[in-house]
Formats: sequence, C-alpha cells, structure tokens
Amino acid sequence: MKKGMMLMFVVMFVSFWIAGQWDKELFGQKEFIKTSIEAVLNPTLGALMKWSLYIGFIFVIALTSLVLTLSQKYLSDQVQLKELKKEQKYLQEEMKKYKEHPEKLMELQKKQLEFFPRTFELTMKPLIYTSIPIILLFRWFSDYLIPIFGNWWILWYLIGSMVFSGLFRKWLDVA
Repeated sequence: MKKGMMLMFVVMFVSFWIAGQWDKELFGQKEFIKTSIEAVLNPTLGALMKWSLYIGFIFVIALTSLVLTLSQKYLSDQVQLKELKKEQKYLQEEMKKYKEHPEKLMELQKKQLEFFPRTFELTMKPLIYTSIPIILLFRWFSDYLIPIFGNWWILWYLIGSMVFSGLFRKWLDVA
C-alpha cells in the first residue's frame, strides 16, 4: 500500500475514533471532546443559529463549503488535476466512438482505470487536513440539530453543500 493511502486511512481512523469518544471520558474529564468542541462552536456557530436557525444553518453550510473548496484549490495540484480531467474527457469521447468495438473499448477502459489512483492521490491532501474538523463539526451539528430536525438535517446539509460547493468551485476555478 502506498504511503499516501496509508496516511489517509490513519487520518480517517483517528477522525472516527475522536468522533466515537464524543460522550466518553478522556484525560480524566467526562465528555472532554464534546465540551471542548462546544466551548468553541456554541459561542460562534451556535449563537448564529440561535439568532436565526435557518439563516444560520445556511451560513454554516456556505462557510464549510467555502473552506473545503479553498482547501481543495490550495492544497492540491490544480494544474495536474485539470490535465487529468482533460485526458479523462478525451478517453470518454474515444469510448463513445468505439462502442461497437469491444477490444478497443476494453483497452480504453483500462486506460481510464489508471486515472483513479492518480486522481485520488492528488485530491487526498485536502482531505487529510479537513477530515477531523469536519467530522467534529458534524458531530456537534447532530447534537444541536437532531432535536429540531431529526436526522433530516443531514439531507439538507448535503443539498446545500452541493449547491454552494458547485458555486464556489466555479467561482474559484477549482478542478
């Protein structure tokens, strides 16, 4: 396994471990992670959402989408990612041309599969830096929003983040 993949698995494991410790005793203090995160987020994002739940929620979605988009732009090699996307688009066009030729189509599909590890490696660095804060933010959101929206907040977050991420990616020219 490549070093980058191993690092990604370690970061994801640590992220989920931290989220799993949310309600547990740590460092001799009950709910250490939860109280620490609440001490930071309740006076900021929590105050915004108390002022206006819907506007605050939309603002938080926009803010997290902006931070994630900026991390993708500045922590990944955009030139190389754009070049890979061009190559993938070219291969897709070639595959459409050779729909009736299974041998050539298989060859093009194999070439296309070679892009996945390279693309993953280029886009992994932003994930390493943002996964722990985002997972902690989601954990805080679940405590804050489940009593109000139930688990539907996740759906609204995903829809909102897709809209804002698309806008920010276009605006900031992120591959």
